[in-house]
Amino acid sequence: MTSTGAQILIQELMAQGVEVIFGYPGGTVLDIYDELYQHQDKIRHVLTAHEQGAAHAADGYARASGKVGVVLATSGPGSTNLVTGIANAYLDSVPLVAITGNVTAPLLGKDSFQEVDIVGITQPVVKHNFVVRDVSVLKDTIREAFEIARSGRPGPVLVDICKTAQNTSCEYKRTRITKKSEAAAELSFAEIKELQERLEEALAAIAACKRPYIYCGGGVVAAGAEDEVLELSKRLHAPVGLSMMGLTAVPHDYELNLGMTGMHGRHQSSRIHSQADVIIAVGVRFSDRATGDVREYAKDRTIIHIDIDEAEVNKNVPVDIALIGDAKHILQALLQQVKPAHNKEWAKTIAAVKAGERERNPKKFTPQAIIRKVNEYFGPETVVATDVGQHQMWVMQNYVFEKPRTLLTSGGLGTMGFGMGAAIGGCFASRKKRTLLFTSDGSFGMNLAEMATAVTQKLPLVIVLLNNGTLGMVRQWQTMFYAGRYSQTTLERKTDFVALARAFGAEGYAASSTAELEEILAAKLPKSGPVLIDCHISIDERVLPMIPPGGTINDIVLD
Repeated sequence: MTSTGAQILIQELMAQGVEVIFGYPGGTVLDIYDELYQHQDKIRHVLTAHEQGAAHAADGYARASGKVGVVLATSGPGSTNLVTGIANAYLDSVPLVAITGNVTAPLLGKDSFQEVDIVGITQPVVKHNFVVRDVSVLKDTIREAFEIARSGRPGPVLVDICKTAQNTSCEYKRTRITKKSEAAAELSFAEIKELQERLEEALAAIAACKRPYIYCGGGVVAAGAEDEVLELSKRLHAPVGLSMMGLTAVPHDYELNLGMTGMHGRHQSSRIHSQADVIIAVGVRFSDRATGDVREYAKDRTIIHIDIDEAEVNKNVPVDIALIGDAKHILQALLQQVKPAHNKEWAKTIAAVKAGERERNPKKFTPQAIIRKVNEYFGPETVVATDVGQHQMWVMQNYVFEKPRTLLTSGGLGTMGFGMGAAIGGCFASRKKRTLLFTSDGSFGMNLAEMATAVTQKLPLVIVLLNNGTLGMVRQWQTMFYAGRYSQTTLERKTDFVALARAFGAEGYAASSTAELEEILAAKLPKSGPVLIDCHISIDERVLPMIPPGGTINDIVLD
C-alpha cells in the first residue's frame, strides 16, 4: 500500500497506542493536521494556547499515565517554544516524543521562512533526535523514537519531519510492534550472575549495618518498584526518605516513611538521613538540593546506589557499591537474599526524632493550613500538579500522597509556568477526573493563557493560587542571604485573578480565611470546567525547615 508520510506518521502513532496529542498547528505541519482531522475518532488532539503549554501537558500526561507523552508543533517559533518543556522532561527523566515540522527538503539550510535548526538547538536536552527528509525512513524512525523515549532511563526524543517527507509517498505496511524495553525488562541469568559480586557486597554491607536508611527518587516510580522498596524497608526496619521526584514512591501513612529529605525536606527525614551508616539510594541522582555539603554527606557511611543510568554513579556523590540496572529487578534480586533485621537502638532514635519534630500548622490562614484543608476534599487518586517556588515546597511538606504517579512537579529544571500545562495533561491521563493545581501569582503569570485550554476542554481542574504578591522563594533568599534587599521580587501587580478566571470562562473565588476556603470547597466547586481559588497569604511567609546551600543538617534553619 502506498501512503504519504503524514498518513504513515498517524498510523504509527496509533500503533504505539497514542490516544492524545497536545499541540499547535502551523504551515509546516498542515499535512499532519489534515491527517489528524481524518482520524479524530482514534487520536484526540488538544489545542493549547502556546507550544510551551503543549509540551508541559504532554509531560504531565506521561508522568500521570506512565505512557509516552506526545507533543506536535510547527517549525521556527513553534518548535523553539517547545524547548523549555523538552528540557524540563529531560532533567526529570520523562518519556516524551516531540514532533516538529520543517520546511521542504530543498529549502533546508537556506534561512527559509520559519526555518530553524531545532535538532541543533535541542541536542543537549534530549536522549536523541532525528531529522526526517525521506518518507521511506519515517516508519522506522517513529518506532525507534518511542523505544528510546521509554527504555532505560526515560527521556524526551525529538523527531523533525520536513514537509517533503510528509507529503510524498512510499510503500507502507503496518506491522506489529515489539517493545524491546518490555521484552528485555527482566534480568537474564547471565546478567544476574554478572551482578552477583556487587549484590554480595551490598548484602554484606546491609547485614553489617546498624542504621540503614533507604533514599528513594523518581527512578523508583519510573521502574514501578514501590512494592519492592516497601518490602525492603519492612524487612530491615529501615526508614525511608524521599527526593521530591520520589515523593509518591511510598504511601504517606507508612510508619517508616519520613517524608522528603534535603534542603526543604522534613526535619525528621533529613536528621535521620544524616545519622545513617548505610544509605540504600534507589533511582536518585544526589542533587545538590538533597545532599548539601557532599564531603559531609558521604563521610563515615556506606552508600549503595541502585540506578539504571551508569552516568549518574559517582557523578555528584562518591558511592561504595553501584548496582546498575532496572531498580525493580535489582531490588527483587536483593530481596531474594537479604535477611530480616531490627536494630532496637536505631528504632529508638527514629522515634525520638519523629517525636521532636514541631508542628508547623497554626490555625491562622497560612500556606500549610490552606494545603491541608484542600487535601481533605480530594481523594488519594487525585492527580496533583504544582508550579515552582515556595508553594511547591509547602505542598511537598503538607499534602498527603498515597498513590504513585499522583504528583506532577518540575524537579531538575525548576520551571515556573510548568503547572498549568502539566495539570491539563494530568487531567487527560486520569480520564478527566477532578485534578488539582497548586500555584502562585508569580508562576501562574508565566502560562496563565492555558486557562483558555482548560475552559475549552471543560476540564474539572481546581486551581489553588497562593497569592503573596511576590516572587516568594527568591524573596526568601534575599531575606536570608542578601540582608533584605528585595530587588525586583515585590510584584506590585493589580491583577484580579478572580475576574481573570471569569473572563476566561472559568469560575473564580477568593478566600481570606480557612472558613471561606472550606465553604468554597464544600459547595462551590463546579461539576465540570475549571475553578480558581485565590488565597491571599502574607508576603513574609517562608519555607522552613531549610538547610542553606552547601550546608549540613547542623546548619538547618527551623524558625
